[in-house]
Amino acid sequence: MPDTKTKTTDDQTTDNKVIKSEEQWRSELSPMQYAVLREKATERPFSGEYEHDDRAGTYVCAGCGNVLFESDAKFDSGCGWPSFTAPAADSHVDEERDVSHGMIRTEVLCSKCSGHLGHVFPDGPGPTGLRYCINSASLKLEPK
Repeated sequence: MPDTKTKTTDDQTTDNKVIKSEEQWRSELSPMQYAVLREKATERPFSGEYEHDDRAGTYVCAGCGNVLFESDAKFDSGCGWPSFTAPAADSHVDEERDVSHGMIRTEVLCSKCSGHLGHVFPDGPGPTGLRYCINSASLKLEPK
């Protein structure tokens, strides 16, 4: 029997990872969620569901339910996407260098399903000085 750190999807088992076929992802996600999470697309600014949402709660990955951000870390950056000063837990997000579109940025990914969330920039407020700029389509708010 698998331990609690193991996720089984169909016949694939990996430690702490969710692995699905592209067909499974397409059937479970909306077209926008699929484009963002699996194809690294970006929502149009000021168009996302959570950009101006001030409800208290926990933001989880829309693809796998991994806890990503808490509403306490959310702030209005004016950039057009939900912005956070820090993830709920550092181990819940992965960061990779992104050199697409003629820019050098740091991409933020879900650590469980490798879904694209957005980017992190060093221009945020408070003690972290970071701005996690995240697509609403990659998130699901679980209100408190």
